[in-house]
Amino acid sequence: MQVVLNVSEKSPTLWMFLSRLCIVLIFLYFHCLAGAPCLFAQSMGQLSGYVRDTRTQEPLIGATVFLENTSLGGTTNVNGFYTIENIPPQTYNVTASYVGYQSATRYNVVIRSAGNPALNVELQETADQLNEVVVEASPFEKSSETPNSIQRLSQEEIATYPGGNNDIAKVVQSLPGVSGSVGFRNDVIIRGGAPNENVYYLDGVEIPNINHFATQGSAGGPVGLLNVSFIEGVTLSTSSFPAQYDNVLSGVLQFDQRNGNAQERRGNFRLGASEAALTLEGPLWMPADDSLARTTFIASVRRSYLQFLFKLIDLPFLPDYWDYQYKINHQIDDRNEIYLTGIGSIDDFSINPPQEATQEQQAILEQVPIIRQWTSTLGLSWRKRFRQGKGFMRTTLSGNILHNDFRQFADNEAQTGLLFNNNSTEDENKLRFEITRFLNAWTLSSGFLAQHSRYSNTTTDEINAVAYTTTTRFYRFGLFSQVSRPFLKERLNASLGIRADGNTFTDDGMDVSQTLSPRLSLSYWLAPRWTLNASVGRYYKIPPYTLLGFKDSQGNYANRDARYIRSNHWVTGLEYLPRKSTRITIEGFFKRYAYYPVSVRKGVSLANLGGDFEVLGNEDVVSNGRGRAYGVELLLQQKLNRNFYGILAYTLYWSAFTGLEKDLYIPSVWDNRQLITFTGGYKLPRNWEAGLRMRYLGSTPYAPVDLEASAATYPTLLKEYNRLGDVRLAPFNQTDIRIDKKWNFAQWTLNLFVEIQNVFGSALPQPPTYTLQRDDNGQVLMPQQLIEVTEVNNSARVPTLGLVIDI
Repeated sequence: MQVVLNVSEKSPTLWMFLSRLCIVLIFLYFHCLAGAPCLFAQSMGQLSGYVRDTRTQEPLIGATVFLENTSLGGTTNVNGFYTIENIPPQTYNVTASYVGYQSATRYNVVIRSAGNPALNVELQETADQLNEVVVEASPFEKSSETPNSIQRLSQEEIATYPGGNNDIAKVVQSLPGVSGSVGFRNDVIIRGGAPNENVYYLDGVEIPNINHFATQGSAGGPVGLLNVSFIEGVTLSTSSFPAQYDNVLSGVLQFDQRNGNAQERRGNFRLGASEAALTLEGPLWMPADDSLARTTFIASVRRSYLQFLFKLIDLPFLPDYWDYQYKINHQIDDRNEIYLTGIGSIDDFSINPPQEATQEQQAILEQVPIIRQWTSTLGLSWRKRFRQGKGFMRTTLSGNILHNDFRQFADNEAQTGLLFNNNSTEDENKLRFEITRFLNAWTLSSGFLAQHSRYSNTTTDEINAVAYTTTTRFYRFGLFSQVSRPFLKERLNASLGIRADGNTFTDDGMDVSQTLSPRLSLSYWLAPRWTLNASVGRYYKIPPYTLLGFKDSQGNYANRDARYIRSNHWVTGLEYLPRKSTRITIEGFFKRYAYYPVSVRKGVSLANLGGDFEVLGNEDVVSNGRGRAYGVELLLQQKLNRNFYGILAYTLYWSAFTGLEKDLYIPSVWDNRQLITFTGGYKLPRNWEAGLRMRYLGSTPYAPVDLEASAATYPTLLKEYNRLGDVRLAPFNQTDIRIDKKWNFAQWTLNLFVEIQNVFGSALPQPPTYTLQRDDNGQVLMPQQLIEVTEVNNSARVPTLGLVIDI
């Protein structure tokens, strides 16, 4: 069932806007009564953090940190810690420097009178051979292992992203090669691959999904569950993956969480487009003096309120969710630290029968699934730095659970006539170990993964005559090694890695020779400001639990013969830095897939599924599918300079997969061909800021509904996957704007923002919506026939008012 959030008819956005405006005005009114003078006082801010060696993570003593175009600065102490006080609140570029190291600049650092997160800077040692040329490090992150296809966004870029609602999954869609589902979904589609080809890491702890109401067996959902207040930065790699990462075919998203404040306790409250969030942080135990606490915490809880507004204005479904996130960090000594991190969610997607349903609302009411889901991830990690900067090691023990109760009824309102039921639990426990050694110019990394997996499921599918119960337990394991070194007087950087994975469940799971995955990356410094990058690699992913645990009518595991999905990558690109704050890159890429699962019943590659409210899998497959995705990406990125920052990205690509006919390539449902995004902002005087996002997606293929067959199975709609590629949606474009205003008071700060999504009222392209033909009294006519819903208004402008308070 495809759900498109249409709020134009009885728009909740007006209710959202007015209700939040009242909250803000009441808050400011009572604050004026309590102490009006502080509204006009401009308080000063403070900035602190650590400066470390990029490679060894050793603290740099005596490093200088200063705010550009000011006389304000500070010097690091014996712990590499600095503090700069009495800073006028506004936006700065901050530069750190140290003798023998390349200086580094952090752009778009917003200073407030309260709630400033630590700004940690890493410096790279200067190569003696290039001293005359290389004096400042590039602010655009890359490494020997991943010299291309990598992007990083700061916390401020995520928080002020127009149309993003502080949702990281939406924010990364501004980067080259990344598209997303159109409508009430949050899938991350990278270079024409399926949404479940990505992996997500939170401080080295793998999390299966970053969305509420997750599509089991795939990824994505309507709302992200990561709290942006925790995030120090996010790094996206779309190829050239380091060998430490397993189960990835298209993208690695690494979320770096900040530690809680080590000097004082603080709070943050945020009211966004769909939820309210409260974050607390500080020392777990306050230090006796002015020293930094060794144990800190940061914790948050978020609560949606869309379900209340949707019910108030009589929409047919109610998305209700909670989530929580926390991190406790303890510094054992100068070389050892441990941290405990966790994240979880509670989701309830229910129906709300309108009193006077429109034809479109009636179709949604009948076809939408009822979802009750909860997730939990917990990780404990120990990091140790070796003496004399010889390397480090990290050991991580983690566990994650997904429980999914997914149901569809013939009569959703009465919840009778059960058509589909998936009641399942995915439970993983993992031990990861990684050690990195520095031997002169060589960097050597190796490690392993040991994992226990448990999957239980009770499924009933009346339409396809499937019913089974399963409890599956098995082990997964992996080994990796990577070596990196510069050559030719530091002009050439090379990295070679290899990985092998196995499991105890599939027929060939113990034969690790079938999953050997070598990878090689090269970066050559052509001339000042010009770099040529290239990489080649082979990557594997085990099929999802919903496939592995599926049983046939005889009670046998039908997909034990499923193979690891394989993807070979070839990428080359050119990078040009016209000035230190500007980057221009062009990259060409080619991905070739093998052993992709193909549905026996539907005759389509599972690469084309998983972008809807469904359960991916629960069926017999054959592992003979192929695929290919190739194209070219152009990126122009400007860090904050003269009050402006922005990202302009263009991608031209093709994506196709085979079905049961393994030599017949069919355009995939992700084959948009063209992606264009622009995201930028301008810093105005007096702490005003304006942001703009423009997004264009080319026409999208879709599988049309088989009207004759679906009339008998309604509300389950059957699609003609053999016609995939014959019909396409119209191109999609949307423009969002956002205006921020910050106030700084003696002990707290207030940030108000107004956001308008889809400013020009562009129509949201979507496949035709169908419902049963009815008479004037609303009774279904017999024999049942499907008719297209014609009164669909999907061009609403969505205004939002939000606020952020830091104490």
